[in-house]
Amino acid sequence: MNIKRIKENLIGHLKTVFRHKKEVMINCLKCGLILQGITHDLSKFSPSELIPSVMNYQGDRSPNEGEREKYGYSKAWMHHKGRNKHHFEYWTDYSANTRELEPVEIPKRYVIEMFCDRVAASKIYLGENYNNSEPLNYYIKGKKKRKIHQKTGEQLEKLLRMLEEKGEAETFKYIRKAVFLHKEL
Repeated sequence: MNIKRIKENLIGHLKTVFRHKKEVMINCLKCGLILQGITHDLSKFSPSELIPSVMNYQGDRSPNEGEREKYGYSKAWMHHKGRNKHHFEYWTDYSANTRELEPVEIPKRYVIEMFCDRVAASKIYLGENYNNSEPLNYYIKGKKKRKIHQKTGEQLEKLLRMLEEKGEAETFKYIRKAVFLHKEL
């Protein structure tokens, strides 16, 4: 890859990351998760994630997909999911009973950040084609293959359905109440 292409990819990738971070931050602020909104996805600026992302930047989908196509896995994603608690893949551990890798229930604040992240990612990647059904559609499409704790999956799906049916304002209001009143989602 030549220097010009690397520069173009770096600029494109950083624009996408900053747009995504801004959108997640706005969503988290609406939910009352100020610090999480500010610190969301900071690992994307580490060399372990930034370099492969620039080298595999395409603009219309995650660079992790391009890296997976090249190598069969994404080193950047492996790094990212291991450092960001809003990804359900972070929350797996070996069960003391079965000795198999199993999903663990995710604390509510990270479920909310995951919701904010999914909404933001849908808006960024779909652009003007975004509507409030898209985050739920994406979630449902991968539901059978996803290894997520049952309660966590139910909480996330409930929020995504609420978004589809009642819109952002009502959903963020509901989440804010759950956060500040320490209620279940």
